[in-house]
Amino acid sequence: MARRPFHIFSMSFLDIISCGFGAVVLFFVIINAQVRLRADAERIDLLSETTRLEDEVLEGRKDLLQIRGERDELEDRRARAAEELRRLRERLAALLAELAEYERLGTRSQESAEKLRADVERLRNMQQELEARIAESEEGAGQQIRQFEGAGSRQYLTGMRMDGDRVLILVDASASMLGRTYIDVLRFRLMDEALKPRAPKWRQVVSSVDWITTRLEPQQRFQIYIYGEGYRSILDDSDGQWLSVADGTRVGEAVEALSNHAPQGGTSMHAAVRAVRSLEPSPDNVYLLTDGLPTQGARPPSRVGWVDQRARSRHFERAVRDLPPGIPINVLFYPLDGDPAATGHYWMMASRSRGSFVSVSRDWP
Repeated sequence: MARRPFHIFSMSFLDIISCGFGAVVLFFVIINAQVRLRADAERIDLLSETTRLEDEVLEGRKDLLQIRGERDELEDRRARAAEELRRLRERLAALLAELAEYERLGTRSQESAEKLRADVERLRNMQQELEARIAESEEGAGQQIRQFEGAGSRQYLTGMRMDGDRVLILVDASASMLGRTYIDVLRFRLMDEALKPRAPKWRQVVSSVDWITTRLEPQQRFQIYIYGEGYRSILDDSDGQWLSVADGTRVGEAVEALSNHAPQGGTSMHAAVRAVRSLEPSPDNVYLLTDGLPTQGARPPSRVGWVDQRARSRHFERAVRDLPPGIPINVLFYPLDGDPAATGHYWMMASRSRGSFVSVSRDWP
């Protein structure tokens, strides 16, 4: 039997070698792709870190510039303070020198000072005698149930009548009564409720009511109403009732309640008119304390917004038409900056009702 020749490099062997090389090549291709992906990811992380560091550097530079600006400002303040301190020291030295001169001359002026004191005492005695004579000669002064302690002798209101069996004191208690300017009103509106009754303008209004009540006589009856978006008696459970002056107890309670009330909200002149019409019998005399034209009509507005001068004038004129005839309206007006037309409107209302109009100064009563 003949043998076939044996070849080392057969076809099967070559197939195996080719497959092995292909596997090696495929392995390197896969590794190379993974390395490239990993490198790209690391590069992205490095770029992000670089961007973050650059942002921190920029923020640091901004902070540095701000600190340098603040340092320069502090240096300027320090220089100004040093200059101010120098001027104060010079002024203090001058005052001390002046004081020393006064002390040196004090012994000479002692006799003159004693003489001046004697003259002042003599004038005070004369003033007391004159005041006593005036008090004795007053006609129709009536008996005062309460006393008002004010600055000086401000016991007067020119042209304002104090008569009538039933006296209504009508006080505007809207937010505008907190200040004399819109800035003051906004500032006091943001304060705590307990601090609002201490607003200087409101304290003056309360003092004015206190002064008016000292003019009441025992046989008269009174009522104090506050109004804004609505109206009510300042004393609870006394709406629609006339209160007796008597010994002044109820009057004192009403003034005390008014002093503790915090003004708030808008103003409706219609509410004031409804307050006058709600009392039976009608008042013989009305004292209206207010500071400007109303911001609302007969009904509250559907939305809150700025009310111009023309609209406020219309609200006022429509409300005044409903006032009962024959009742004098005496207006005590506390001017609010930025409402120039209000003075004329209230003066006309007081004149038509045969009342009086007084623009209250800041130091009264």
